[in-house]
Amino acid sequence: MTSPPERAETVGERLRRLRIDGGFSQRDLSSPGITYAYISRIEAGARTPSVKALRMLARKLGVTPEYLETGSELGGSQLRELRLAEQELRLRLEGDADLDAVRAVLGEAELLADSDTATRARILLGLAASSRGDHAGVISNLAQVVGSELVSPASRPDVYSTLGRSYAAAGMARQAVALFEGALAELETGGIENTAARVRYATYLSYALTDLGELPRARAVVDEVVAGARAAADPYTQVRLHWSLGRLALEQARPLAALDSFRRAVVLLEATEDTVHLARAHISCAGAVLAVGDGARAAEAHLAVAERLLGEHASDADRAALRRLQAMSAVSAGNPEAAEVLGQEALLFASELPNERGNAWWAIAAARAAGADGDADEAFREAVALLGEYGTVRELASLLRAYGRWLRETGREGEALDVFERAADVAANLAGEHAGAER
Repeated sequence: MTSPPERAETVGERLRRLRIDGGFSQRDLSSPGITYAYISRIEAGARTPSVKALRMLARKLGVTPEYLETGSELGGSQLRELRLAEQELRLRLEGDADLDAVRAVLGEAELLADSDTATRARILLGLAASSRGDHAGVISNLAQVVGSELVSPASRPDVYSTLGRSYAAAGMARQAVALFEGALAELETGGIENTAARVRYATYLSYALTDLGELPRARAVVDEVVAGARAAADPYTQVRLHWSLGRLALEQARPLAALDSFRRAVVLLEATEDTVHLARAHISCAGAVLAVGDGARAAEAHLAVAERLLGEHASDADRAALRRLQAMSAVSAGNPEAAEVLGQEALLFASELPNERGNAWWAIAAARAAGADGDADEAFREAVALLGEYGTVRELASLLRAYGRWLRETGREGEALDVFERAADVAANLAGEHAGAER
């Protein structure tokens, strides 16, 4: 038989306990406007103390008015902040949080016009959504808090970076560009010397510009911060630069240069304990190795390390990229059946990521093209539709060339010619951007 829950101590019972523990009589605590008879009625539960009485009695008893009234040393706002802090630690240390508890705090804060706590609750909900790969959830929460009193580019670069990455992953590259350009401008106009934040924003801005195919602007953004950041003490500054340079090199069809940049990032990250970023660097290395065309074994080694580092709490975005590259590696190794399975897993993880979903369909198409039946048309078409809308210029051009080669190999010359012509048009845009950067 379970015991009944303990009854909460009333304010009168708490007053009596504190008075007796302190060696006070009711007359000792009395003062003008607060008679001992009034104190007696409070202790008996016949009266509710006024705010003034709580303050005066608490001062004499040596406790806070909040404790005398509620039994807690913390006020309402502090209690809400404490509840949020507990959930934030759960998220950061264990990879999850009680989101219902966070939403309850948000509701209370909004009802009581506690804007600071409401902002913190939305930040936590946004970061939790990011850990699940829920980019819509990130955007709905964090877009409401950026630029607020508590959230500036200097004070909360994690919020800006998380929101910008979700914009990009959701196919909203222009919103990501606007966010990061605004953050950089605010750091500049405010005279804030924060090299790490500046490089973080510039790196993500270069990613978003690259996704839009605006390579000259992307390169210019990186070049602008490289010289000033070379001597930065923070290793992540260097890591972000190498990572950004590697992505640009891939977009410009220079996989060996990209691989060199990614390897430099790995070396720097191995000196830190940030296993997630190290895993992502290995994933980038694997992508660059596969782009060279003859590195399946080396790619598999990078991907094995990445999978081990990501562990059980990897985001869907990381899992999708990992499985997709494992599928491509399996195709290169002559194992299309395993590649199909891995590609389907990538597709499941990428359900909310249109760009990554397009790449997953590409991996499935490559697996089917290399398989016994060779029926890859549907998968190629799905990949082209998604990457045509959400992919980068380089991704779409490479995919179209792969699709054209498969159509030609299966005797569909007319369709292959149309696809190759589209690939040439896309590649011309890429080449034009690259030439503009060279001039």
